[in-house]
Amino acid sequence: MSYPAERSYPPDRYHGDTGEVSATFRPVSAPAELTYKSGGQCHYLATTESTGGEFGLYRWDFSAARSGPDTHFHKSISESFFILHGTVKLFNGEKWTEARQGDFLYVPAGGLHAFKNESGQQASMLLLFAPGAPREAYFEGLLEGVADDQRAQFMLKHDTYWV
Repeated sequence: MSYPAERSYPPDRYHGDTGEVSATFRPVSAPAELTYKSGGQCHYLATTESTGGEFGLYRWDFSAARSGPDTHFHKSISESFFILHGTVKLFNGEKWTEARQGDFLYVPAGGLHAFKNESGQQASMLLLFAPGAPREAYFEGLLEGVADDQRAQFMLKHDTYWV
């Protein structure tokens, strides 16, 4: 087996010789940071702040109520979806797919996408944004409600472009 002559990894970010204790652990029993009127919840697993801007990872727990955003795209971040349980409809910009446990969808920056829980059952998925972005403020703004006259600016501030 041959290996490339040049290193393909990003530049080092840690420059010590012995490693360090710096991991964080979040038990599954930790309460959700946000609970929406629909009963859905958002868990902040790894925020932009906690990852130094590398990524943001969230667990989205749907209630049985119908919910999910319409088609949109982001200019600065990719978004990935991994279904933990239940059925979530995922839109890849071309067609809707009934995604189930273990299914995965990656959407690069600029990619049209949407997701919905229309199953009438609870569902759960992981959302990964890379690089990290302050999505917590977006999720919290949705919970608090955004006035109609401020909605367009709120969406642009949070890199969300509706089609």
